Amino acid sequence: MITVDELTATSPVVSSADPSITFDDYASEYEESLQYGLTVSGEKPEYFARRRIQWTRSLLDSKGVQISTVLDFGCGVGIATPLLNEILCPNCIWGFDPSRAAIERARRDHTCSTNNFVDSANVLPTSICDLVYTNGVFHHIPPDERATALATVWRTLRPGGWFAFWENNPWNPGTRLVMSRIPFDRDAIVISPFEANHLLLSAGFTTVRTDAWFLFPHALRWLRGFESLFHRFPLGAQYLVLAQKPLINERQ
Repeated sequence: MITVDELTATSPVVSSADPSITFDDYASEYEESLQYGLTVSGEKPEYFARRRIQWTRSLLDSKGVQISTVLDFGCGVGIATPLLNEILCPNCIWGFDPSRAAIERARRDHTCSTNNFVDSANVLPTSICDLVYTNGVFHHIPPDERATALATVWRTLRPGGWFAFWENNPWNPGTRLVMSRIPFDRDAIVISPFEANHLLLSAGFTTVRTDAWFLFPHALRWLRGFESLFHRFPLGAQYLVLAQKPLINERQ
């Protein structure tokens, strides 16, 4: 789990109930562990990453949002970086993860000059990001420390900036099965869509909408054309809470 100290330092991220297991331990085999868990879905991780970012882009486009600077909060080894560049077309991407091994690999694998990978939240820019994107990160953060993580997200966003909060949906039985198969997800403390909305509102964000996706596995892919009819219901394997930092700071 990500701790308060790890948000402001370069300590490894503890990913399970066993404090000896960290994300540093999985930096070299992250994709293999993730793919093993997702085998039951019949899809590769890129399928889900692309759909997440495409949907995020479509929502921001509908609101006329211009994206220049993006922060991938909890970026890991940078798997989402090429897709964030391709789909969002920002001028600059920041990737933050307190796992030093993961950040070292991200820097090695994604050498574009517009990518900035850091393992300390202290060096992240302030009030500059148009979008903070996070996926499957907050269930690794202990509940009593999530407010601190959200404060970091808040600090990096410009007034009126957007937060795309993607998480695994504990109300979907397939999600529970996948997480049980991934070593760094087995003991994570999941967050329901309801809890996520409350968490973001408590941090000062305005929650705009909640969508759940990935209802049908590959074997039933012919039904995916109907998925848009159900995404406003909390049924899919993952959900997005799209939130915004108010133009005027209303937090006291």
